[in-house]
Parts: sequence; structure tokens; C-alpha cells
Amino acid sequence: MTKQQAFIDAYTKLKRDAADQGAPILFMDAVHPIQATKITAGWIKRGKDRAINTTGSRIRLNIMGAIQLGQLKNTVSSQYQTLNAESVMDFMGHIRQQYQSDNLLHLILDGAGYRRAAVVKEAAEKLNIHLHFLPPYSPNLNPFERLWKVMNEKVRNNQYFHSAKEFREQNSRFFTTILLEIADFARQQNQ
Repeated sequence: MTKQQAFIDAYTKLKRDAADQGAPILFMDAVHPIQATKITAGWIKRGKDRAINTTGSRIRLNIMGAIQLGQLKNTVSSQYQTLNAESVMDFMGHIRQQYQSDNLLHLILDGAGYRRAAVVKEAAEKLNIHLHFLPPYSPNLNPFERLWKVMNEKVRNNQYFHSAKEFREQNSRFFTTILLEIADFARQQNQ
């Protein structure tokens, strides 16, 4: 059995057990978008040239997020100067504030070294958060990866940002406005 299959089996069992306990399961990930224009696709008439605004800026954001499947409105996100054990512990505090009950929370995340640090594990235990680590090289098992893709499609692809402030604001707007609109649309489609 592969490590990925073992994780899938463990996750299937975790979903059953967590439902019985009333314990939410969240997936966590981080992304580091840069301000530079992200060219993805476009239609240009054959034989024509089209100027594309770009910037030499290498402004980078460090965004951490957590999502509970089926609960887009409860998505938690924060921006940090750097991503390390301290920012993970701070972010777990934000998650706990969002999910204020004393119930156990299950947090599934990749195994980056700073996320496996002893201080992170101790902080998780104090916050009643059980950490579950994805197998190495398995971004396909983390649904948050798909949310980053949607963020790029809605905010960054083929967009020129005049300033670092505009870049930060548009990325923040994804979580404060665009994601809520997507959640509302999905809810309406499922009614």
C-alpha cells in the first residue's frame, strides 16, 4: 500500500470518527504569490502584437489558509511576514477563534519542517487541535491547493498590479469578498 493510499484510508476513517465526535476537519496550506504579472492565457489575433503590462516588482506575500470542506464561508486566512513555526502557531490561534467551541479540531497539513516543530505540536495540543500530516509530495490530497488555483484565476492571472498595496488588497479581497460570493453561488446551486 502506498503512503497516499494509507492516508486516504486513514482520512476516510477520520471523517467517520470526526462526524461522531462533532469535530471539524480542516485542511491547511500556504502560498507565496508575487506581484509580477502572471501571464496564463489570452487571445491575440494572428499577426498582431499585444502589449502586456508587467512589473519588475518581486513583492511576495505569505498567506496561510485553512478550509473545512463544504464550509467555504468558514475559511480562515492570514498574511505573515514569513512562514515559520511562530506563524503556524499564530494561525492555529486564528483557527481556534473561528471554531470557538472546545471540540477537538482536526487539521490536515503538509509536512514542512517548521510545521512539524515540537513547539507547533505543543501549541496544537494546548488548542485541542490534532495535527494530521499529508504524505510527502502529495499536494493532490490537499483541497486547499485547488483554492489557491481559484484565487489565481480570480485575482492574479493576467493582472497587472500598479502597486504593492493594490496587490495586497486584491489578494485579501479574495478571502473577504470573492470567496463568499463563490460560497453563496455554490449554496444556491445546491438548493
